[in-house]
Amino acid sequence: MTITELILLSLGLAMDAFSVSVCKGLSMKKIDYKGAAVTALFFGFFQGAMPLIGYFLGTRFESFISSYSHWVAFILLGFIGGKMIFEVIRGGEEEDSSKEYKLDIKELFILAIATSIDALAVGVVFAAQKTPVVSSVIVIGAITFVTSLIGVVIGNRFGSKYEKKAELIGGIVLVLIGVKLLLDGLGII
Repeated sequence: MTITELILLSLGLAMDAFSVSVCKGLSMKKIDYKGAAVTALFFGFFQGAMPLIGYFLGTRFESFISSYSHWVAFILLGFIGGKMIFEVIRGGEEEDSSKEYKLDIKELFILAIATSIDALAVGVVFAAQKTPVVSSVIVIGAITFVTSLIGVVIGNRFGSKYEKKAELIGGIVLVLIGVKLLLDGLGII
């Protein structure tokens, strides 16, 4: 996986966290920089940790999936990206932006896990593709941190105008990376 692909993958994975961060920003009457930083730290940490867990699970089953890694990558990334696209098109539950913002660590923990579950599957892909995992999870975590921080600020300043567009773009990017890995594994490109 090239650095460009890794950055695009990281951005695609970060879109769920970005969307939730926008909602957090929407609930702030005035920007809370401490709350924004803590939110971004939670999302960045879990988005980086999940592929690491997936990688170690994937290496345990490497002999079973190595010859099919391009198909595994295509199916997992296609499913994750497709799910994101479907949720945007279907329309999900909107977070109530009229509620007063409060930094709730338990809620952030649950949201961080929920938005990073898809990254677990990416870790399995990393194992199958023999992608260097340490640098990859650092890039994923850092990009998610920055994206989430930006999401809180955008949510606070501009409202929910960009939330769905960002999630749609993230889903499309994940699907395209899955297709590219499949075509590469089949020797087409």
